[in-house]
Amino acid sequence: MKIDGKSWRPIWVEADGWAVGIIDQTRLPHAFETRRIEDLDGAVHAIAAMQVRGAPLIGAMAAYGVCLALRAYPSDGALDAACARLLASRPTAVNLRWALAQMRAALRPFGPDADSGKRVSAAYARAAEICEADVAVCRAIGEQGLALIREVAAEKDGAPVQILTHCNAGWLATVDWGTALAPIYMAHDAGIAVHVWVDETRPRNQGAALTAWELGKHGVPHTVIVDNAGGHLMQRGAVDLCIVGTDRTTARGDVCNKIGTYLKALAARDNGVPFYVALPSTTIDWTISDGLADIPIEERSGDEVTTLTGRNPAGMLTEVLIAAPGSSAANPAFDVTPARLVTGLITERGVCAASEAALAGLFPELAGGRDGHG
Repeated sequence: MKIDGKSWRPIWVEADGWAVGIIDQTRLPHAFETRRIEDLDGAVHAIAAMQVRGAPLIGAMAAYGVCLALRAYPSDGALDAACARLLASRPTAVNLRWALAQMRAALRPFGPDADSGKRVSAAYARAAEICEADVAVCRAIGEQGLALIREVAAEKDGAPVQILTHCNAGWLATVDWGTALAPIYMAHDAGIAVHVWVDETRPRNQGAALTAWELGKHGVPHTVIVDNAGGHLMQRGAVDLCIVGTDRTTARGDVCNKIGTYLKALAARDNGVPFYVALPSTTIDWTISDGLADIPIEERSGDEVTTLTGRNPAGMLTEVLIAAPGSSAANPAFDVTPARLVTGLITERGVCAASEAALAGLFPELAGGRDGHG
């Protein structure tokens, strides 16, 4: 994807061939800054502090975190310790665990030979493969979702297809293209009139800050709305379909995504609005079925709820307190949308029902935990 005409990805290997560059997403949309990650500590911090976020991108950062750790200490013990630290950096997104399993599998044939550097080279090669595979998968998700948008557009007689999304599931959340936004970008590029309702997505405002920024840079018409406005718009026929992403999907199709997704699904069901979830197969956790019982929900600092950061009239970034002083705040980062509320899952292999049979039909070689999740 492009920023002001220049192609960018949110993660890359620097010109020296070993350090990892990232776009610092905590600074967007008010400042575009990059960071150079040189060691395991930096990789763990980038994930935990949400300088990189989004399930696929977290997995990519974890893969390169392993590379950076092995540059310093290529032993089996260092590999195990690095994977443990990276796995603990954020608990909900399953891509993190998947990527670490992929790295372990790739490095298992190589002994910890610090002189030859074979293990380190193998690590960087596998991390690059994970990134390129994510790009291809997200492109395929976009193509599958584009067909859905075309169907709606055919009934609109040239009027824009009205799409509501939540949080950020664009290219900033992946290595490129995105998941939920990929079909929107492809529709826009194909000349289909689209308009996106962008949930602000409190408390971190990834919709208002990141999705709106992405769409604006790509020239896609959009409007930022407060989180509670989605149901109102659906009641008035202003939403044709919802497309969101997911950080973890169970084997039977329950979807764990940014807090507030469940409420959008309820409103969509009540108003007959199709509710789709776009996801790469790496986000499916084949080892669990009951999302409410089995998915760990990350609890983040209450400060994210009680404060906001923005640009003041003088042009300076400022953090302000918005809650009553002394009040405590709860901050669950995700919620679970039951499969019964999901119209369909948009995957790289096609659109399917949110059910165990449908997912297993699309991914028979992965069903049952045989992909490294188990």
